[in-house]
Amino acid sequence: MIDLTDEILGRVIQKRAAHSYKGTYGRVLLIGGNAQYGGAVILAAAAAVNAGSGLVTVACDPINRSALHARLPEAMVVDYHHDFSELLQNSDVIIIGCRLGLSDENLVVFKQVLDHISEHQKLIIDGSAITLFAREKLILKFPEHTIFTPHEMELERLSAVAIGQQTNKKIQDFVDECGVMLVAKSHETRIFSPHKENYKLKIGTPAQATAGMGDTLAGMIGSFVGQFKSDEFDAILAAVYLHSRIARDAARSAYVVLPSQLINEIPKMMKKYEEKKSNF
Repeated sequence: MIDLTDEILGRVIQKRAAHSYKGTYGRVLLIGGNAQYGGAVILAAAAAVNAGSGLVTVACDPINRSALHARLPEAMVVDYHHDFSELLQNSDVIIIGCRLGLSDENLVVFKQVLDHISEHQKLIIDGSAITLFAREKLILKFPEHTIFTPHEMELERLSAVAIGQQTNKKIQDFVDECGVMLVAKSHETRIFSPHKENYKLKIGTPAQATAGMGDTLAGMIGSFVGQFKSDEFDAILAAVYLHSRIARDAARSAYVVLPSQLINEIPKMMKKYEEKKSNF
């Protein structure tokens, strides 16, 4: 496996064009946040906004509307119980699963996404949506533009490879067979793409072991693939690396790094790499 380094950030993060507008930087739709767990999708949306997405919309249970508007006025909010197919069709990136839940009602929401997604869109499947996908044996229309972001138990459900046996070869075989990209989250996160070299992240820290950290990563990945379109896999690698790079730096002076603290540092760290570009 190839170790990820700062080099990936310099390669992916670009100086923003003078003539641009919010549509230039990606329309991201996040679907999650059931009535019990709204914080997850709020963190994911905040990560997408702070990582530079031009337009972020959250489809969630309406009970979360006030909290989301209070925390993140930059994001739009819709009720995922109602038809949002038009909004879905107009999005560049769809992130689904950040505390979506496993109910039959939420399965209907997920199936709506899978039915309406088009070839030009990117789909990130996270959290409970991974469990639904595995449990219901759902089908992807465009696996080549699909990114799964499982932790070890979710990866076991998805691939049938048990925890403790999730070797690089077994995960790569699964990825090659399915044609998807996959971020296998753990203390040393590994990133896979079909028939390509795979990558690992060695700068993670136990200070990241707190609720919402994976949701934050999903939002960052969605933001990066929506903005940096020249190489989708490189954009994933850069988002994964930046997530842990910020946490590592913060952990030098903090026992635990909260997702909200990490999110606030994203624009500052990205600015450092924008300024390193020579095309001023």
